[in-house]
Amino acid sequence: MRLLLIEDDPMIGEAVALALRGEGHAVDWVQDGAAGARALTAGAPYALLLLDLGLPGRDGLKLLADLRARGDRLPVLVITARDTVSDRIAGLDAGADDYLVKPFDLDELLARVRALARRAAGRAEPVLAHGRLRLDPATHSAWLGERPLHLSPREFALLQALLEKPGAVLSRAQLEERLYGWNEPVGSNAVEVHIHHLRRKLGERAIRNVRGVGWTLGELDPP
Repeated sequence: MRLLLIEDDPMIGEAVALALRGEGHAVDWVQDGAAGARALTAGAPYALLLLDLGLPGRDGLKLLADLRARGDRLPVLVITARDTVSDRIAGLDAGADDYLVKPFDLDELLARVRALARRAAGRAEPVLAHGRLRLDPATHSAWLGERPLHLSPREFALLQALLEKPGAVLSRAQLEERLYGWNEPVGSNAVEVHIHHLRRKLGERAIRNVRGVGWTLGELDPP
């Protein structure tokens, strides 16, 4: 997924961004409320927002209220040092989907991100499946039948994107936006390289190219 992180503390921001990227997410990180507001209106296809509240430039609670006032249903996980009951109520009433108080455990944050992603996709089961292929975002594990698959973070993220939208054809731009953040270089054939590697592990027909449009899930080879 492509995520937006708005956090002004450089140590927390770096740790969170690193943990999220380690899960295969593309992360855009800004460090003040005004930059966050610009990022949210720039049209990038974010799957989730991680939002601090005590931000320079614009308070996070105001940013959240503005987001909901214009009808944006982007899932929002608040990460903040504001820890009173009234603070949590204010954040949830302003439109937050979840609220996590600092200091927090990174594993818990990652679990909450996965839970919000499942909720946004309208599914309760944590494991994604396509025939004999199974993908577990919680453990970053994948299997073809009973055989474990060894996937790089970007191979995993690309396959997860396809599994989350079975039947849909995802374009190069959609996949690049899913795999890479603002400051990450993208090779002209990067998507094709990842798909080539996935086909070697899943079978040549597992990912089908729709000429001029993009890629979709195909057929898995019989066991």
